[in-house]
Amino acid sequence: MTLITPKDIVALDEFIAMRRDFHAHPELGLEEARTSDVVAAALESYGYEVTRGLAKTGVIATLRAGSGNRAIGLRADMDALPIIEETGAPYASKTAGLMHACGHDGHTATLLAAARTLAERRNFDGTIHLIFQPAEENWGGAKIMVEEGVFERFPVDAVFGMHNDPSLPLGQFTFRDGPIMAAVDECFITVQGNGGHGSTPELTADPIVAGAAIVTALQSIVSRNIAALDPAVVTVAAFHGGTVSNIIPSSAEIVVGIRSFSPEVRDEIERRIKRIATAQAESFGLTAKVDYQRSYDATINHAAETAFARDLSREMWGEALTVDFARPMMGSEDFGYFLVEKPGSYFFLGTAKGPDDPGLHNPKFDFNDEALALGAAYWVNLAERYLSRDAA
Repeated sequence: MTLITPKDIVALDEFIAMRRDFHAHPELGLEEARTSDVVAAALESYGYEVTRGLAKTGVIATLRAGSGNRAIGLRADMDALPIIEETGAPYASKTAGLMHACGHDGHTATLLAAARTLAERRNFDGTIHLIFQPAEENWGGAKIMVEEGVFERFPVDAVFGMHNDPSLPLGQFTFRDGPIMAAVDECFITVQGNGGHGSTPELTADPIVAGAAIVTALQSIVSRNIAALDPAVVTVAAFHGGTVSNIIPSSAEIVVGIRSFSPEVRDEIERRIKRIATAQAESFGLTAKVDYQRSYDATINHAAETAFARDLSREMWGEALTVDFARPMMGSEDFGYFLVEKPGSYFFLGTAKGPDDPGLHNPKFDFNDEALALGAAYWVNLAERYLSRDAA
């Protein structure tokens, strides 16, 4: 089959304008009502069968051609972040305290651009399901969709996801077999003591001192309990306790972030945090309550689908712009819940504007519109190649 190029994407200027409109109207996870309305209306105008309501604000668009039995899923996330924007762009966020600091506005517009070109060409044999997913950032929209039966209602043979990366050169497609994004957990440790006057600490049970000992001891988990070749991160991100210098508080809270890949490592870290917090607090005559919350599982790519996506990139862009990550990333992503259910792959498109381009989740970040046609052309070719009449 003949591959299309970015120049073949239909009405590119309209999708850049749409991306900037999404940027100006960011919405948090499970609240993407306006975004979903715009997405659904556009898809219906292109001729897709549109289903709404999965994970509250999710949109599934289905397009069929020919008589083939194969089906592919392509996913874009839609939600924004609770960050005050500092880009100064004319299309900057109009919603105080919210912005598209991760490029999901670009992901959504890119898949919509691909959707229109796919619909106009209809150069495939089978079924395309486009998954516009809410709540990737905080609520696990992919997990919610799976629990609500997305793949029972919209079966696919493979599912693919793509994320922009401003740290990579514009147009570089980057892949990885196996684990690519970490599992992420949160732990809230409440140290309960007995407060009192700062001048008589001997009459108190000080949660600040005990909490400091817990913080120090937590640093030993990765260095002394986890094998050196097993990636893991334990980050004490917050310590809340006390108000003024002459009062010893009765309690303090420690907030911990945990990243890992192996289920065994994940279990061991949870065990060690609970044991350390409890034992350290008891050694000071205090108690510790540990609330350990598992958030996202690791995102683990399937080899065959990753090879398929990688080979297409080489054919489209060449070896220089087709790269593999040397190691997995400690960031997390809920696309992994799709990959537990169906074969597929999650990969990255480089979108750097220059050497000083702000990173993801930065208040100055803005998706690079030059990447939109690159991503859309790749999506079109991926779907058409996977569902080509010559596909096995």
